[in-house]
Amino acid sequence: MSVKAHVLVTNDDSIRSVFLHQLVHALSKHFRVSVAAPATEQSWIGRAISRHSEIKVERNHTFFPDGVDAWSIDGTPTDCINIALGNLLPEAPDIVVSGINVGYNTTETLILSSGTIAGAMEGALWGLPAIAFSQCVPPEIFLEVSRSNGETEGPFSDTLVASAHHAAAITVETLKKPQKEGCVLNINFPANTHADSEIVETFPAKIKLGGLYAEKEPGVFEFKYTEGVMISTDANSDRMALERGQISRSLLDFSKIGNRPLA
Repeated sequence: MSVKAHVLVTNDDSIRSVFLHQLVHALSKHFRVSVAAPATEQSWIGRAISRHSEIKVERNHTFFPDGVDAWSIDGTPTDCINIALGNLLPEAPDIVVSGINVGYNTTETLILSSGTIAGAMEGALWGLPAIAFSQCVPPEIFLEVSRSNGETEGPFSDTLVASAHHAAAITVETLKKPQKEGCVLNINFPANTHADSEIVETFPAKIKLGGLYAEKEPGVFEFKYTEGVMISTDANSDRMALERGQISRSLLDFSKIGNRPLA
């Protein structure tokens, strides 16, 4: 009997996210799964590290199938992967996966701000194959889905299940043919993902978000998301692929410092 490969999973929407649970359920059919996920939502946190606070780690198997080893970590996605690799797992996993994020992570601006991308990036910086998965959510249901920890119903529930199955298949294939060390695969699923959705090679779109804060009262500002303005509508960009209903696959290459590849 062959031993299953080991995948370490995180996200930035918290360990309570149904999007994470669907991903873990799909992965567990092919892998031995460990989860190290934030105790609370950590969206837009980027690659933040909890330098000035203690981090509480607790085992939490509430949301996952039997055989999944899971920890709830009171920190960022980067904290989660770093603590898991450096302290919790007795040996390194075969691959690190982050997601499925509630909302897409397309364009340079969103990628650099994403806790989901950062969780995968931490795995890549440890020399492991790494993938970030994100799900485009229709704008008319986004707030409801986000506030309900990813609970879905109707046709979009079918989309999420299909995306999770694609994610598991992509993880299997990536482990067979991993990208070069120091790279992250950034996968974005369209809002109408189905079993035969096409996967296309893309690159991060160019977008200008502009102001992201609105004045709530004199001297007090709060975050207010804007879709921004597309600078380019290149057909091969991640955003344009999603608009066509395709699965976007972009390679984010962190393997070089300047022009010299890492040893």
